[in-house]
Parts: sequence; C-alpha cells; structure tokens
Amino acid sequence: MKIYHNPRCGKSRATLELINKSGVDVEVIEYLKETPSANDLSVLLSKLGMKPEEILRKGEKLYKEEFKGKKLSDHAWIKAMVENPILIERPIVVKGNKAVIGRPPENVNDLL
Repeated sequence: MKIYHNPRCGKSRATLELINKSGVDVEVIEYLKETPSANDLSVLLSKLGMKPEEILRKGEKLYKEEFKGKKLSDHAWIKAMVENPILIERPIVVKGNKAVIGRPPENVNDLL
C-alpha cells in the first residue's frame, strides 16, 4: 500500500493513522517533496477512476489565482499538478489496481 501524504494535513495524518492501526505495511510518499511524474499521475487517475480536474484542490490560493475558471485538457491539468503539486488532492491511497482519496479518511477502509 502507498499513501501520497502531506504531514501538515489533518485528513492525511488521520488516513495514515487508520492504515497504521490496521497493521498493513504502507509506503509513505510526501508528494510535495517527491512530486509524482505525469505518468505517475495518469496511473493514479486510472486507479481512482477520475479525471485530473476532479483531484484538484480548488480551495488552494494558487488554484484560485492561476487556474480558477480555466478549461484545460487532461494533459494540461496533469502538467499543472506536476509543476504545482500543492494542487493535488490529498491523501491518495493506493493498493494494487485500486486507489481512493482519503477524504474522509474512512475511504481507506475500502482498501484495507
């Protein structure tokens, strides 16, 4: 299992805590330090069954100032997230060919 994690985020910490309490081994990826590549994001999106625009943090100041109201292609949104990983919703938890967004943290129970 992998978690794309931001230790400053309460939901991300709560999701990681649920995983740790379950006893499952988890690889923690601090995605703001180890930004996923465009290919990594494409694979994550496939596992989530979502479009890039659906995993954007639309409450982020950067989104509001630079991207709000823009209609970009999936490729362009992925590029924007690689260049600005703060825009990626968190946490994302992956197990095998499935992934969930840990909002709420209990979503991770689908993978445990």
